[in-house]
Amino acid sequence: MRAVVLRDGKLHVGHAPDPVPGHGELLLRTLSTAICASDVHFMDHPDLGITDPTGRSLYDANQDIVLGHEFVGEVIGSGPGCSDQFRLGSRVTAMPVRLVDGGAGGLRIIGQHPAAPGSFAELLVVSEAAANLVTGDVSSDAVCLTDAFAVGEFYVRSAQIQPGEVAIVIGAGAIGLSAVAALASRGIEPIVVSDYQLERRELARTGFGAHVLVDPAVASVFDVFNQVRADRGLPGPAIVFECVGASGLIQQIVESAEMGTRIYCAGGWYTGDTLDITTATRQGVTIQFGGGPHPQDWYGTLDAIASGRLDPMPSVGEIITLDEVPEALDRARRSEGPPRIVVHPNGDVT
Repeated sequence: MRAVVLRDGKLHVGHAPDPVPGHGELLLRTLSTAICASDVHFMDHPDLGITDPTGRSLYDANQDIVLGHEFVGEVIGSGPGCSDQFRLGSRVTAMPVRLVDGGAGGLRIIGQHPAAPGSFAELLVVSEAAANLVTGDVSSDAVCLTDAFAVGEFYVRSAQIQPGEVAIVIGAGAIGLSAVAALASRGIEPIVVSDYQLERRELARTGFGAHVLVDPAVASVFDVFNQVRADRGLPGPAIVFECVGASGLIQQIVESAEMGTRIYCAGGWYTGDTLDITTATRQGVTIQFGGGPHPQDWYGTLDAIASGRLDPMPSVGEIITLDEVPEALDRARRSEGPPRIVVHPNGDVT
């Protein structure tokens, strides 16, 4: 099969062995897959895959890794022990994990382990236990964005925002937009969004339901928050969704926050960071790192997309082929291009 392979720290577009479904696994023809910042982070920080104590990811310069973990595909085969739930020709997506020995031996993250080849390829193997049937006329491009939008759903669900509290989303990339969508679906208002790029700020409003847009080069998002709260008579604190992951940003938020602020860190920190605990204690903030999305967030997001309650497609700016993936990943590394780029590994780009 043709695939995008990470080999000795470099990307190659070429051929890789066809994956073979094992016990309880499905073989898919990849219909659509999306580029995620996590793909770039895995490439740029191989030490995290070398030292992963969980065994879920593994970077080995001597082994090929097929990247990609947001996908939908057509069932073209199955391994022994599969049920008849997923018939040949049906569309399937799944949480990006490949179970080992049916789960008894743990799991591997698809696209981040040599033993779990990813979706930047013509073919893909997934565990039947993690798979979900995709029915109706929803586009495969929309379905492959489930994983990204489940992240925002997880953090917003975790926040349990109360009346009078004000939601602030810092960063209007793919994860920031997913947080805006999750907030808007709950009717939360106002939603304040801060991003340096005008196009992304406007997309947060027109595509996903943000109300107040902030250019951090012009104004502090907390100054805007104070004004919004005064104008609307809202008594509650700020509920901040940090969706950038830039070094030093959490410290800046903590220093600017007031007592009672809750901070949900969705950006991901692959180079590490530091936080002055004394300042955080004095400010009385609550901070949550990681932890999701949980299955309820993932499958709930899939249901919302499949039913039409959530349209993630405004975040997609390009649809490309496998040959274009390395250049697109490089742009993602520089935070350039649209929030989401979709790949059609078997062609048929429209």
